[in-house]
Amino acid sequence: MAAQRRLTVPGRYPEIRKICEFVAASASEAGFDEDTVFHLELCCDEASTNIIEHAYGGEDVGAIDVTTIIDNATFTVTLQDSGRPFDPTAVPAPPDINNDLAAGLSTDELSQQLQVGGLGLHFIRNLMDEVYFTFDEDHGNTMVMVKYLQGKDV
Repeated sequence: MAAQRRLTVPGRYPEIRKICEFVAASASEAGFDEDTVFHLELCCDEASTNIIEHAYGGEDVGAIDVTTIIDNATFTVTLQDSGRPFDPTAVPAPPDINNDLAAGLSTDELSQQLQVGGLGLHFIRNLMDEVYFTFDEDHGNTMVMVKYLQGKDV
């Protein structure tokens, strides 16, 4: 039987900490080590910040619903909002720093290519085992992040 928890908070920057603590508590219950719990918190922080900044366009516009599910093989975090639709394919890929360094770009040229922000989705996709996005008129944006439980078959 899966263990499910749910939290709803206003779309405000100070509430992001509450989301991260909520997810961290569930992740610890699932048996993840400290590094993995930190990675899950980082992903939730980044995703929640993106909801406030991009889906809502600022604070106090809507709520963020967070659900965690622990089942026999996975830990799933779902974030839902009723903001503007999000299209993950519209997010540009981050620059390939290793290739750019090999091509002889200076560190100044590389830093010009890297904007403040814009790497969150890249980090999320690299830290999680699965990431899905959906949008529909009734439920808004839904982001599902899955982390496999260690030692479990998926």
